[in-house]
Amino acid sequence: MARVRERAEFDVDEPVLVEGLPGVGLVGKIATDHLVDEFDMTYVANVDCDGLPEVAIYDEDDYTARPPVRLYADEERDLLALQADIPVNRVAAAEFADSVTDWVMDLNATPLYLSGFPTQNEDPGHVPEVFGVATGDGASLLEAHGVDTPPEQGVVGGPTGALVNRADANDLTGVGLVVESDPQFPDPAASKQLLDKGIEPIADIAVETDTLVEQAEQIREQKQQLAERMQQASEEESSQATPMRMFE
Repeated sequence: MARVRERAEFDVDEPVLVEGLPGVGLVGKIATDHLVDEFDMTYVANVDCDGLPEVAIYDEDDYTARPPVRLYADEERDLLALQADIPVNRVAAAEFADSVTDWVMDLNATPLYLSGFPTQNEDPGHVPEVFGVATGDGASLLEAHGVDTPPEQGVVGGPTGALVNRADANDLTGVGLVVESDPQFPDPAASKQLLDKGIEPIADIAVETDTLVEQAEQIREQKQQLAERMQQASEEESSQATPMRMFE
């Protein structure tokens, strides 16, 4: 049994939801954590699910213990964020995706699902490329903001893939943003590209992102333990985009 449990009242009008589940390069998590911090977003709900670990998350300089998968709101910007500090395992993924999708539809929200595309590139000047996939009428959003189509056939896997699947099944207008990312280490530069090229224009927000590169080493150190856990997790637990040739 899974459900979104609201913890505080909030008022948003046709919001955009940014999903930040852990995956390759932790690109979605880093981007979503950045939004929550930069906008000082308000904790409004959490996801209860039988398959999620029953753990409590705490932070420095804060007495508050919180559940591992949380939802935040910024009423001024009509913005929602899904923040997760643990991977969602394959046992929980289907119910998790159903409950989050029902909540998104109740709020008439447009979800932005974030994934990394594992890419090895040793050129220090390489800028990670972003491409998009769509459900419902999401293609019009991608076209309007110049987000490219995928370069080849592939699969969005893990819990993010389950969310995209549920959005498609419900004809929900949504967007999947995929960025080239480091397959082994947290990749703040790739997260910056997700924000600059996809999240900012589609959500119609402005957020400072240069610090993601300036503080890249610090961010990597903070996220490295989770990144190592994601490398050990099965593909079903790690949100990522994978070319179809990997399955041939």
